[in-house]
Amino acid sequence: MKVRSIMGALCAAGLMAGAVAAQAAENVTVLHWWTSGGESKAVGVLKDDMQKQGYVWKDFAVAGGAGAAAMTALKTKVISGDAPSAAQIKGPLIQDWADQGVLVNIDSAAGDWKQNLPPEIDKIIKYKGHTVAAPFSVHRVNWLYINKAALDKVGAKVPTTWPEFFAVADKLKAAGIQPVAMGGQPWQDLTLWEDVVLSQGPAFYKKALVDLDQATLTSPQMLSVFDTVRKIQGYFDTGRNGRDWNLATAMVINGKAGMQFMGDWAKGEFENAGKKAGKDYICAPVPGTANSYTFNVDSFVFFQQKGQKDATPGQIALAKTIMTPGFQEQFSLLKGSVPVRLGVKMDKFDDCAKKSYADEQTAIKSGGFVPSLAHGMAQGDATAGAITDVVTKFMNSQQDSKSAVAALAKAAKVK
Repeated sequence: MKVRSIMGALCAAGLMAGAVAAQAAENVTVLHWWTSGGESKAVGVLKDDMQKQGYVWKDFAVAGGAGAAAMTALKTKVISGDAPSAAQIKGPLIQDWADQGVLVNIDSAAGDWKQNLPPEIDKIIKYKGHTVAAPFSVHRVNWLYINKAALDKVGAKVPTTWPEFFAVADKLKAAGIQPVAMGGQPWQDLTLWEDVVLSQGPAFYKKALVDLDQATLTSPQMLSVFDTVRKIQGYFDTGRNGRDWNLATAMVINGKAGMQFMGDWAKGEFENAGKKAGKDYICAPVPGTANSYTFNVDSFVFFQQKGQKDATPGQIALAKTIMTPGFQEQFSLLKGSVPVRLGVKMDKFDDCAKKSYADEQTAIKSGGFVPSLAHGMAQGDATAGAITDVVTKFMNSQQDSKSAVAALAKAAKVK
C-alpha cells in the first residue's frame, strides 16, 4: 500500500477522530531497521540515553536492508491505529508521510538545527516550514571496501578508474580470491548500478536520477553504465542470491573476497569485527567518483499518538537527544557514518570517516553532493521502485543493455 493511501484507510477505519491525548511519554516505541552488529550498537546508544532520561524504550526492529520490510510493517501499524512514537524514514518519504496528516512537528526541539545542518538536509526534514524529522548522520554511498591483505598479496593498488578496477579484479581471481563480494537483494543491485551512474559525473547523475531527463536516460553514456555493470557481475560468486549486505561485508572482512561496493555503514561491521581502517581494510571512492558524494541521511519522523496533534514529551526528548553533539559523535563512531550536525569534532574518527567528512564539505561546495536513489533520497517510492525493478531484472537475467535502457526510460515516468 502506498503512503498516499494511508489517510483514506485511517478515515475509513474511523481512527482519526475522537482519540484521547496521550497522558505520558514514558513509553517511546521506535521502529527502525538497524539490526546488524554495528547498527545495533549505534541505536543502543540512543536507547541508553533515553532510558537515562526516564523513558522506556520499546524497540520495534525490522530486519531487511534499505528498510523495505520496515516500511510494510509501519504502514500496517499506522493503518491499525497503533503508530510508533518514531520511525526511521528518509528522503521524499518524509514529505509523503507528512502529507497524510499523521505526523507531529518537533519545532520546539529544533531551535538551533537550521544553522547546524547542511542546507540540503535541513530542507529534507522540513514540511511547510515545520521540522518533522530528526536527522542522525550522513552516509556516503559511493564507497569501495577492499581487504588490504588481499590487495597486498596480488601487488595491486587501489583502483581509481574502471580499467584499473578490472585489472585488480583479475589479479584477485588469479590468486584464488573472490574479486567482489555482492549480496542478492534488489536494493544492493541498485546501489551498485547508481555507483556506476555516478562514475559518469555528478552532472550526469543529477540529470538522470534526480531530474529523470529522458535524453540522459537514453544516452550512449547510460548504455555504457549497463555494460560496465554487466562486466562487474562477472566477478561475483554464484551464491549471492538472497545474501544480506553484511554477510557480503563479512566475506571481505575474513578475506574470502577482495572488494565490496557498499555505503559507509559497512565500516561499522569492520569496526565491530575489530578491524582497523588502513591496516586491515581500505575504504576508497568507487572508481571515477572521487569528487562526488551520494548521500544517505537517516532520520526519525514522529507520529501522532492516540490522535494527539502535538508531540509528546518523549518525542521531543528523543528528537533533542538525536541532535546533541555527544550523541551525534557516538552514533556515527559505531555506525560508520559521519555526524549530520555541523561542527562536531572528528578527532575520535578514523581516516575513512575523516575523509568522508572532508569530501562531503568539498562536494557540497562543488555541486557533487547528490542524493542516493538506491537509499530513498532522490525519488519517491513508486519511481524508485520501478527503476529498481529494471536494474534487478537486468542483473538477474541475460537482458542486453539496449533493452534495459529502453525499460529504464519507461520506468522513470512511473509516479
